[in-house]
Amino acid sequence: ITLAIKNDEELNKLLGGVTIQPSGQAASKKRTESYRSYVYKVLKQVQPDTGISKKSMSLMNSFINDIFERIASEAGKLATYNKKATLSSQEIQTA
Repeated sequence: ITLAIKNDEELNKLLGGVTIQPSGQAASKKRTESYRSYVYKVLKQVQPDTGISKKSMSLMNSFINDIFERIASEAGKLATYNKKATLSSQEIQTA
């Protein structure tokens, strides 16, 4: 198949980005990091009989990511102001 794709320009345009997985190997999934399991665990600790919708969970995940970015950015600025190359718990708590 590779030889045919290299020799035929039309096939190359159509299938140029396609890769063929060797048999016996599953395609690897891209891992996405999320706070979903942690939000769910905390919810169950606080309100054991309450659930959460996918939309609400997505909103909470976005909220936590946003807060994380803000704290990390501010802690980085504090470390820069103090001429430190490493973030310590002091900068994170101050942020």
